[in-house]
Order: sequence, then structure tokens, then C-alpha cells
Amino acid sequence: MSLYTALDLNLNWYGLRALRRTTGGHRGSAGLTGQDANGVPLRRSKRGWMWNQFFLLEEYTGTDMQYVGKLHSDSDRGDGSVRYVLTGEGAGTLFKIDEKSGDIHATKRLDREEKAYYILHAKAVNRFTSEALEGESEFIIKIHDINDNEPRFTKDPYMARVPEMSDIGTSVIQVTAIDADDATYGNSARVVYSILEGQPYFSVDPETGLIKTALPGMDREVKENYQVVIQAKDMAGQMGGLSGTTTVSITLSDVNDNPPRFTKTLYEFRVPETRELGSEVGVIRALDADIGENAEMDYRITGSDGPGMFDIITNRTTQEGVIVLRKPLDFEKKRQYSLRVQVENVHINPRFFSVGPFRDEATIKIVVEDVDEPPVFERASYVMEVKEDAAKNTVIGSVSASDPDDKSSLVRYSIDRRTDMDRVFNIHAGNGSVFILRELDREEYAWHNISVIATEFNNPRQISRVPVYIRVLDVNDNAPTFATNYETFVCENAKANQRIQTVSATDPDEPLGGHRFFFSLAQEAAGKANFSVRDNKDNTAWILTRRNSYNSLQMSVYHVPVVISDGEFPMQSSTNTLTIRVCTCDREGNMKLCNAEAYTARAGLSTGALVAILLCVIILLMIVVLFAALRRQRKKEPLIISKEDVRDNVVSYNDEGGGEEDTQAFDIGTLRNPEAIEESKQRRDIVPETFYPPVRRPVLPPTRDNNGDVRDFINQRLQDNDSDPTAPPYDSLATYAYEGNGSVAESLSSLESVTTEGDQDYNYLSEWGPRFKKLADMYGGDDSDRDS
Repeated sequence: MSLYTALDLNLNWYGLRALRRTTGGHRGSAGLTGQDANGVPLRRSKRGWMWNQFFLLEEYTGTDMQYVGKLHSDSDRGDGSVRYVLTGEGAGTLFKIDEKSGDIHATKRLDREEKAYYILHAKAVNRFTSEALEGESEFIIKIHDINDNEPRFTKDPYMARVPEMSDIGTSVIQVTAIDADDATYGNSARVVYSILEGQPYFSVDPETGLIKTALPGMDREVKENYQVVIQAKDMAGQMGGLSGTTTVSITLSDVNDNPPRFTKTLYEFRVPETRELGSEVGVIRALDADIGENAEMDYRITGSDGPGMFDIITNRTTQEGVIVLRKPLDFEKKRQYSLRVQVENVHINPRFFSVGPFRDEATIKIVVEDVDEPPVFERASYVMEVKEDAAKNTVIGSVSASDPDDKSSLVRYSIDRRTDMDRVFNIHAGNGSVFILRELDREEYAWHNISVIATEFNNPRQISRVPVYIRVLDVNDNAPTFATNYETFVCENAKANQRIQTVSATDPDEPLGGHRFFFSLAQEAAGKANFSVRDNKDNTAWILTRRNSYNSLQMSVYHVPVVISDGEFPMQSSTNTLTIRVCTCDREGNMKLCNAEAYTARAGLSTGALVAILLCVIILLMIVVLFAALRRQRKKEPLIISKEDVRDNVVSYNDEGGGEEDTQAFDIGTLRNPEAIEESKQRRDIVPETFYPPVRRPVLPPTRDNNGDVRDFINQRLQDNDSDPTAPPYDSLATYAYEGNGSVAESLSSLESVTTEGDQDYNYLSEWGPRFKKLADMYGGDDSDRDS
């Protein structure tokens, strides 16, 4: 390097480090000579001092620019030909250099916490040619720190928790303060912690900021929250140092150091004897100074004079003990119960076993209150039996109920008629005897389920019910009959003693030993029987033939009376008729053809019945045909058929014109000139049988004399109707809308306005008043208005 610096200030104060060159050259003018430790003379080269950094004090408060240092080149002869140039960080803004002398000054107040050092470059050039006289050199300006920043905590406030009852020295939380000053220089950034508020409960380590408990036995139930103020001071806590503070909010967390305690040693509850099972009887609660899970507790019954009568359930939400009824209460049997209840913490901390047992006990007294109860039956249900042939008013059993209250009331019995709609049974209101009102039939109803009601005389609202099941016992009161409707036939070529049918029987009765049926041929048919009955002794019988052949022409159907009887007491029997058809069969005995009368007999209808049905059908058909003919004849008659109705008749044709604008639909001239009618209009009230040509009669031309009188016109129309062969034989009213020209008011119709509009003067309409104003506006006015 070919630059050196000379500082006018004290070099030791600014910490300038300089080395001497020993590689040649001696400047006598500078007078810098000496010897080393061995006595060897020291010499320096012409480059002068070696340097690498300057020190500058931060937060300078002087009025002049702060002097940094001086640059000087050996090439500078003092003639002003050398110009010093400064580049790098802050050159020209923060730092300025005198181009002639090389003096460097700081133009602004610097803060080390913003930037600790600046790197700059210096060189010397020829002022006139700008030729570099020396190579560029790099140096550093380091900002020297002063204590201008106070310590700052990383949080404010701090939140911390520590268990209650902690030992001395238990760590709570560590706080940290940061000082922005230079920690490598002096004590500006050396922080010491101290406690300003919170003693004697807590302490703080001055070096680390760790807060610890300083007092034993701190109880959350006494005081839960603490506010501790911590101070951090730099300069190692010496006087003149800067400081900062923070607040630490410390909460004592709960531990289970308190047992649950009942508020009373004796609890008393009153409950009516009708309280439902599972319902609440009472609620007890023990208090625990702890919170959360440390206050959770369990209740249990440790003793009772009514085992199993009550239970206690812990409500986890409210930490209450709910007493629940498990068995029914009865005031008349027991009026008071005593329970011994214990409560205990669920989560117990072994550390506090020495405090005492974490449980408590109390006594509960439950008093049962008397309630007017309904009658109570001796049984939950009753089963009675009765034979189906029992007579009316026969007692089949009895029920019994009593009032359980101390003041026993009489009981009245009745049957719930909703369970006995047919009123088959009844009950004695006083003694509860059930008897029969109607005859029974086991085959119809084998069981009857009724409900008996017991009601207190003193309080009819107190009722109770009991089901009564009545079984109807079987009696042999039904005779056996054929099990089914048999379809039996016998072949014409049948042999004697040939089996043609196997029959069985059924009986709705149900004897205890099962059915036993006996079959035989009726006595009245035994002498002339064509068939015989053989009892198989197994509740079946065979029907056998008694001769070799049968002729369907002589007898197509045989009716065999079979007597069936049972073996019960009293014996019941019935005669059942078996219908046997005589049929033509092949050699194997298969039926080929049977007589039609046999089919009729099978269907159960005689020939006479079939003929009667056929006659009824024919008569119904004739009635329908006659009714249709009468309706057809009635359609051809005139619309007016009553002979007594001789009133004038108005015939309405319901013709509708096209309106005023339809001038082609109808012309009034047709009424004035009947000859214009091409065809004669037929009557619409009847259907004409014969058409006659229309008769035309001459009509007088309208004149001024007869134009106003329509008498001739009417007479002519009347004569036409009288000579009309299709006219009815009674008076008829014909209406003609004819108006003569001789009318004083004349016609207001617009039917002829098409041909006469040009000749009409409608100005008079405006004189008729406001009602004709609309017509006056439509038809009135000058011709010029209409033309326009």
C-alpha cells in the first residue's frame, strides 16, 4: 500500500493499530529511526504506515463534523497535484474526504445498532491527469459502542403456572431480556435480573432470569394468582446502567389436597309411596375446595335398613349424589328408611395421604308418605273354567281385592264391557263372584278374556284392573258328520260286495281320549238296501255294493243314509246321506258316462228349478224389448203432447245474425216480399211425414195506405198457417218482426243504413240529449268531416 494515515488526535484513544515497514528506505526528514531488541537499526520503506481500520464513536453530539482520520500518500509533495478519492459504503453521504489534505469527517450522527461498521476504499490520483498515483486501498470504519440501549424483555407479560403446595426452589418460568448494545465491548450489554414485586413468594436468578418459588405451602384455595415484576439492568447492574421491566402472571394450579365434605351430617327426604321405580327421591352434595378432576367424587351407600330399596348415582356434571328408588314403597309396611352414605375423591394424590382420609360420611333419612292407593287384587291374574253346557247365572269363580290403605274402604267390582262386548259374563259387585249371562259354545269361543275392575267406594277415582281368563270346557254336544262332500259313483257292471267309497267323519267336539266314530246303515233303509256299510273300527267305513249290476235307466241316482255316532257321553249321532250315481264304466272300472240327472242331483238343482230360472230370464228379456219399443215410439211424437195443454205455443228457432255490419245475413225486405222466399221452412217441433209444396199467394205491393198497416200481412200469414197440412191441431203463435214505413218515430235500426246512409241527416241526434251524444259524434257532423 502506498498510503498512510496521520491522526491529529490521540491514536491510543481511537485504537489505531500501526505497523512499521522494515523492508527498505529511510526518510531522514521524518526522523523515524530506532533499533530492535537486538540493537539492529530499523528502517521503513517509503510507503509509510500500514493500517486496516478506524474507530468512530457513535451518537456523537458535537456541533462540528466528527473527525475520523487522515489519508496521505508519499507521492503528495504538498503542491496540490494529488487528489484523494474516497468510495464505498457511506462515501459522499456519511463520510466526506478533503481532496487536497485527505482528512475524513463523518457528516451525520451514527448508531452502531443500525450499522456496526463501514467498508470504504481510498486512492490517490493526479489532479490534472486523473492518473492513479497509488493502487486502491481498503479500510474499515468501525462504530465504537456506547451504552445507549436499555434491556428489553422478549415478552410482556409472561404467563406461568406452578402447582400449589410446591417446595421451595421449584422452577416456575425463565424470563429473557436482550440489550442491543455491543456485548463484546464493556458492560453495556451485560444484563442482571432482579425482582421488584412478588416477594417473598418468588425469587429470580440474577444471571439466568429463572423464577423460582421462595415460600413453601402456597395454597391455591387461599390465593390463586400472583403478579411478579422483574427488572433487567445493564452495566452489570452498576449505577448508571439502563433497565427494563416485565410482568409475570403466575397462577397456582390445583392439586388434590382437600377431601370432600358433606354440608350436613343428616339429610331428610319425604317421598310418597306411589313414587315410580327409577325415579329420583332426593339429591345430596358434598363440597370439595379443589377444582377439575381433583374435585370429582363418587357416592355409595354403605348401610341401609332396607336392602336394595334405594341406590345412589353420581352426577358427573354437578358432582351430586342422586338417590333413586329401586323397589316399590308401601306406607302400610314400612314408613321410614335410614341410609348411610359415603363420598370419596376419585383421583387421590399419594403426596397428600398424610392430610387425612379423602372421604366423608352422612346419614340419610327417607320418610314414606301415605297416599290413597287403588285396590289391590290378591292375584296378578285369574284363570277360571266352565263347561259349555253350564246354565245361565252359574258362578264360575270369584276375584278378591282390598284397599291397602289404613282407612280400608269397601271395594265394588265390575266388568270392563270393552272386553265383554257380548255381555256373556257378569260379576257380583259386592263379593266379586263371576257368573254366566248367556249360553256358551266351546266350538265358537274356547277362551274368553275379560277385565275386572275394582273401585273404592269412598273414592271412585281409585280403580285397578285384573285380567280374568275363562276357559270353556268341552261337552259332547255335537254329532259327527261326513268329513267332506263325497262324489261317489257305481258302475253298471259292478259286482256284489265291491267297495265303491271309503268315508270318514269329523266332530267339532274334542274329547280327552280322542274321537271314536261308529258307522252303520240307517234302519229304514236296511231292508231294501242296494248298498251296505262296513265299519272299519278306525273311524272310517266302506260303502259296498249288495248286487251284481245296476241299470242307469231304471235308477240313475241312489241315496244311501249312513248313521254316524260317537263314543262319548251323552252319545251323539247323525244320519248323513251319501249320493251315488250310476255310471257306465269300462272293464277296468273307469267311469265313461253318467246320466244327466245325476249331474243335476250333484249340483243340488232339480229340473223344475232350472225351468223356473229359464222362464224368469225370458220374461226379463221381453220387458227390456218392450221398454225399448216404447222409447222409440215416444221419440216420433210432437214435442208438445199434452192434450190438456191448449195454451199458445211460442216456437223459438234460436237464429242469430252477424250484427250490424253483416248486411248480407238478413234483409228486412224479405218480410215485405214473401215471394222472395225460395223454399218453405218446415216445422222444427215434429218430423214431417209428407212434404207438400209451398202455396204461394199474391201479395199486394206496399203503398202509402197499407205500408203503415200490417193487417193484411198478418191475415195472409194466418191463412197460410190454416191451410198448412202439417200444422198442429191446436193454436200456435207465430211472431213476425215486421214494421211499416208509416211509423212516426221511424226505425232506428241500421239494417238498411247501407242503402240509405247518404240520404240521411243525423244532425238532429245532437238535440236528443247526452244519452245520444255517442251516436251524434258517430253519425253527425258535416259531409266534409266524413269525407276527410
